[in-house]
Amino acid sequence: MFKKISIITLCAVSAFAMHSAEVNINNSDIELSARIDMGQFNDGVEPNTIFLGAKYLNADEKHSDARSIDDYQEINFLMQRDVSSDFRLGLGFKLNHTKDFVSTPLGIEATYKLPIPSGVPFYLGGALYVAPEVLSYDKAEDFLEYRVTLEAEAIKNGFLVVGYRHMDTNYKRVDVEYNDSLYFGLKFLF
Repeated sequence: MFKKISIITLCAVSAFAMHSAEVNINNSDIELSARIDMGQFNDGVEPNTIFLGAKYLNADEKHSDARSIDDYQEINFLMQRDVSSDFRLGLGFKLNHTKDFVSTPLGIEATYKLPIPSGVPFYLGGALYVAPEVLSYDKAEDFLEYRVTLEAEAIKNGFLVVGYRHMDTNYKRVDVEYNDSLYFGLKFLF
């Protein structure tokens, strides 16, 4: 399964002018994500404001309170804008899935460029997505995801990422902390 998703991701990168591609790992998890900037395909849409994306997380039980977990997939939509020259805010939603769990969480994302006088720009980011029972389907009761990231733009449009993610996939019969872990990775803008 991982090989298929990796090949699809690589093909998508070459076929589309993708806004971003990201790989995050730790000792037992791997997360792949991609976002397409819709402004690159439609002249009526301002660039860097509307994004469609996909994410895949192959998580391990080491960072979960469940004995066995399945892979997590999502498609997402995000609308964002610059509030100031250093602060960007976005609102979005996702459709996510793992075994017997489907939800449509609503969320907010923010990025702040830290005022550090150095040659390397640093960005502090955060995201919060919530799906109450009314937006949870199949055997899902609710969903909660939050993450915090610190990104350093090591080269133009190339970032080193350090982050923390917490994901709860709560089922009607049992609450499951799907993933709670630190990670590091690479992010590229196209």
